[in-house]
Amino acid sequence: MAGESDTDRRRHWRDLLASERDAEALYSRLAAADSGERRRIFEELAAIEHRHAAHWETKLRDAGAEVPPPGRPSLRTRLLSAVARRLSTQTVLPMIERAERSDAGVYDRDPDAAPGMAADERGHARTLAKLTEGGKPDPREQIAHREGWHRGDRSGALRAGVFGVSDGLVSNTALVMGFAGSGASHAAVLLAGIAGLLAGSFSMAAGEFVSMSSQREMYEREISLEARELEENPEEEQAELVLLYRAKGLGRAEAVGVAQRVMADRTVALDTLAREELGLDPDALGSPWSAAGSSLLAFALGAFVVVLPYLLGAGTAALLTAMGLAVLAMFAVGAGIGALNGRSVWRSGFRQVLVGVLAAGVTYGVGRLIGTSVA
Repeated sequence: MAGESDTDRRRHWRDLLASERDAEALYSRLAAADSGERRRIFEELAAIEHRHAAHWETKLRDAGAEVPPPGRPSLRTRLLSAVARRLSTQTVLPMIERAERSDAGVYDRDPDAAPGMAADERGHARTLAKLTEGGKPDPREQIAHREGWHRGDRSGALRAGVFGVSDGLVSNTALVMGFAGSGASHAAVLLAGIAGLLAGSFSMAAGEFVSMSSQREMYEREISLEARELEENPEEEQAELVLLYRAKGLGRAEAVGVAQRVMADRTVALDTLAREELGLDPDALGSPWSAAGSSLLAFALGAFVVVLPYLLGAGTAALLTAMGLAVLAMFAVGAGIGALNGRSVWRSGFRQVLVGVLAAGVTYGVGRLIGTSVA
């Protein structure tokens, strides 16, 4: 059993060795196809992959296993290199960045990985992202620093609220129309509307709470891992920052100076690393309770629109009033979403009405068929 375990580990090490060698070959070829600061960045990435490969070679030797000789780069590496030579490295960077992001956590739980290897892999994706941007700052980041009201809704409360109103309005309108179409009594239609309002509100709130909690826990774990790596390997974290700033377009000396000033304060360093390497804002990870509460209230508000006429009246008058209010509310919600997104208010409003009326019409027709069959 122990022998089988050792065999599996050695096979795993060989696989990782082959992967690191292939990554080294790719970055070396990209460096050969580029020039200037970008070329030096690719060379440094290749050197990091070479160091990783050397680690797995050492593990195999120490275990008494044969170290396979370097083989031919993979077909993917050869193709990407050829495209980079004929066109530009910028052409292939998005594909390489996506691959690095998918492999960013390969060493997070590997007990045989050397200290710093996990941070290296995660940092590669961020460095490539900066190179993909061409060294230009994201205009949204510039605006966010200058005008706080442009910042996105990172807490999740606005998103949950907007979708909650829309879902509550459409789903409860469809439910009430289905019961009304079946010829059910006024009391049955009213009960169905209230039940749909309560069930949907609590269901939405519970779903948002679980979703936001899971997301927050994942972000907090990533930040805690970054804090541990900052404590254990500050030199490597500083080197990652230098690489990121150079990828943004700073010269080596300037990038080193900025990184040194950031690393002088560990609190600032952790905040910067979380933003630059992980793409996270430590101060805006999202509140599960806020998202759940806004989702519950928003869904209830949307669902209450078609319940109100049945609380105040009955029969055809209540049905027509509910339909009219629902259409007006759907247009208002759609227009509001369009305004928030900078889209056409009229187009967004009518699109929301079309979706809602279609859903309500289908359920009304189904209710009509079922009511006729039962009768």
